[in-house]
Amino acid sequence: MRVLVVEDEDVLADAVAEWLRRESFAVDVTYDGTAASERIDVHAYDVVVLDRDLPGISGDELCRRITDSRPETRVLMLTAAAAVADRVAGLALGADDYLIKPFAMVEMAARVHALMRRATPATPPLLRHGGITLDPARHEAYRDGRYLHLARKEFAVLAELLRADGTVVSAEHLLEKVWDEHADPFTNTVRMTVMKLRKKLGDPAVIETISGIGYRLR
Repeated sequence: MRVLVVEDEDVLADAVAEWLRRESFAVDVTYDGTAASERIDVHAYDVVVLDRDLPGISGDELCRRITDSRPETRVLMLTAAAAVADRVAGLALGADDYLIKPFAMVEMAARVHALMRRATPATPPLLRHGGITLDPARHEAYRDGRYLHLARKEFAVLAELLRADGTVVSAEHLLEKVWDEHADPFTNTVRMTVMKLRKKLGDPAVIETISGIGYRLR
């Protein structure tokens, strides 16, 4: 799943992004509202972690733009303002959740996972298909009770295939949702990641390649 972190404190922004990457999210980072607006026009983010006080386009204005142009995108608003009136104002702008600085990274990540579950269509807390079970919040995956030792991208690819529930997922979709904006669209990284994932899942093979289209779970 794809997340955009918009925060003008670069140390905090990078820390949030790194924490979310450890949980297999694809994360882009911007440090001002103008750059964030440009990325939102290009990419369909699942969640935007948005600082309210930004240079360029303000966090409030950016939240309004996301609500108008990307209603499927969830917004977690960050702010140093702790007053109830400030929280209410942020939610009135269209934010889905509100987190006061300073905050614990583990709570921030839990809130992002919760917003993912409220996406359209809604995602269940546990993803299952056949004998495969994946828990995004705990970052655990099993097949027939066997723990799967998956790299971050392998975990994220499996999550996308499970969310598709047997329908075909294109390589382009996987590149958009699992890798960040620096990924080379002409790379074979998707194919190589799927190949490694197949090996770790074991037999019988569960990921089917649909030639020229993408991948699906049998």
